[in-house]
Amino acid sequence: MNGAVLAARDADVEALLSAGSRALELDGDLVASRSWFDHAYRAAERAGDTAALAEAALGLSGLWVHEHRATPASVLLRTRLEQALAAVTPGSELALRLRIRLAGESDYRTGGHAAILAMLGEARRLGAPVARAEALSLAHHCLLGPEHGAVRRRLATELIGESHDTGRRSDLLMGVLWQAVDLFLAGEPHAERRLEELRVLLAERDHLAVGFVAAAIEVMLDIRAGRFAEAERAARACAERGARAGDIDAAGWYGAQLVAIHWYQGRITELLPMLDELVHSPTLSAVDNAYFAALAVAAAADGDRRQAAGTVATLCGDDLGELPRSSSWLVTMHGIVEATYLLDDAATAARAYALLEPFADLPVTASLGVACFGSVRHALGTAALTTGDLDAAVPHLGAAVRHNLALGHWPAVMASRRRHAHALARRGRAADLAAARTELATAVREAEALGIPVPAERDHQVPRVSCARTGRRWRIERGGRSVQVEHGVGMLHLAVLLANPGTEIPAVELAAGAGVLADSASPHAVLDSSAVRGYRRRLDELHNEIDCLEPGAELDRARSERDWLVAELAGATGLGGRTRAFADNGERARVAVGKAIRRAITRITEADPALGEHLRTTVHTGTRCSYRPT
Repeated sequence: MNGAVLAARDADVEALLSAGSRALELDGDLVASRSWFDHAYRAAERAGDTAALAEAALGLSGLWVHEHRATPASVLLRTRLEQALAAVTPGSELALRLRIRLAGESDYRTGGHAAILAMLGEARRLGAPVARAEALSLAHHCLLGPEHGAVRRRLATELIGESHDTGRRSDLLMGVLWQAVDLFLAGEPHAERRLEELRVLLAERDHLAVGFVAAAIEVMLDIRAGRFAEAERAARACAERGARAGDIDAAGWYGAQLVAIHWYQGRITELLPMLDELVHSPTLSAVDNAYFAALAVAAAADGDRRQAAGTVATLCGDDLGELPRSSSWLVTMHGIVEATYLLDDAATAARAYALLEPFADLPVTASLGVACFGSVRHALGTAALTTGDLDAAVPHLGAAVRHNLALGHWPAVMASRRRHAHALARRGRAADLAAARTELATAVREAEALGIPVPAERDHQVPRVSCARTGRRWRIERGGRSVQVEHGVGMLHLAVLLANPGTEIPAVELAAGAGVLADSASPHAVLDSSAVRGYRRRLDELHNEIDCLEPGAELDRARSERDWLVAELAGATGLGGRTRAFADNGERARVAVGKAIRRAITRITEADPALGEHLRTTVHTGTRCSYRPT
């Protein structure tokens, strides 16, 4: 519209209101409708037309709640709504609609819903169709937290029914859209059916605002299918459509889709500059904290622990449970869990686990279905991994794989398979290691079939066991677990095997090195050259560690292990470093060493069953012995 046309039309308030309504309800053009309604408001003020003033203020509010986010625009809208409310007849439908809009705006900014639900109840009692329809849609928008799914479904169904009484096409479109959104947020298998219904309605006549949301959901589905190149192109086109529609969320949703794509491609750190800007963008909703969580994850992945930890602390505040339960809450919590996993922040992970547990069977879906990060169970399993609760992590992550398969979210399937494998390997029970290898192999095979990249899990390697001797006791550690057991011959054998993972060492060498058997008349080398090299290699490592360690328990343990190895080498070799001769029956050595190692593992199992079970499955005895953690 040019200025001359507007000037000519200022006197015709009705025409301005009609043009605004047509742009908003039929075309979904938020930019044009705001312009028409702004001029209608000013014209109504000049004409003293209070009813037109109210209709213009309502039209300026738009389709969605919280469309005006910058402080000046938000204050101006609230002022106009309040001025209109003061001017109209208190008991009129226009007054009711104004109070409904004010309640919705207030509730949304604070993350609440009590006021808008109260106004919905009043609209139902008064039997005002347009007021009911507006209250239903606004209430739905204020109830986008994960705990309100059932209530939202009833509201969306009621809105579709109400659209027949209002005769407004926008009410029908919004009702069908809200139904589709609810199904996607719940992870329902028939969500795409409702989306197809919306596509059919939009094909009859496009609606920029509703069509923008539908296009954003299509991007999410491309990401779920692993079509990353197509998803990036579609995300750009979707953002352009959102800008044409005048939707304030166009930039924010585009950023969320880029985060999802880059996360599953293992490229999240590339978005750090964008995330640094977006977290402070005035275009974001007042209750949207997801970008802080994304920034924490990207910073942690980039190795910037200070920024990551500071961002997590900002989100947690006095209590993580105080974050508003908005449409971005699950995504925010998912990001917090990923960040705490990378930071080894067990305390925050435990709190996040408790908050997420009631929503285990939901997908982590952003806003109105614009991005999806897979099953909540993945986040629960990751939080349990961070706290060291492997018995909780393994079943959660196994369930996440199944849930993501049901969602058709292939990148999330791969991510959950990798982490499930890691959890299995860390737990290390009988058959866990084989299951972990199978899970990883399946992830790679499925990814190759779909052309989806499989970024390496940050710590997918099986944690190895280490041990150090302190006097008459040994300290055994693995993946955060630690126990102490009494000294014994078997622990000497285990120490050698654990210090040389993957290396086969003859039982006769282990026996002789520990002084288990006595010399006899038939000499042969107690330690062959490869075993001696292995012992000395470990000594070199210990010397380097001792040079770097500060005084304390770690330094004492390193020195103790060094002294033990020096003594073992001295006892096993002769003058000039030649190996000591020892007569041995190979079978006697095999039996003696096997029994001693099994006794040692039994003692460890009594102290820590999971650690003992890991050793039972990874330590192999016989004529040649080894520790094979992978």
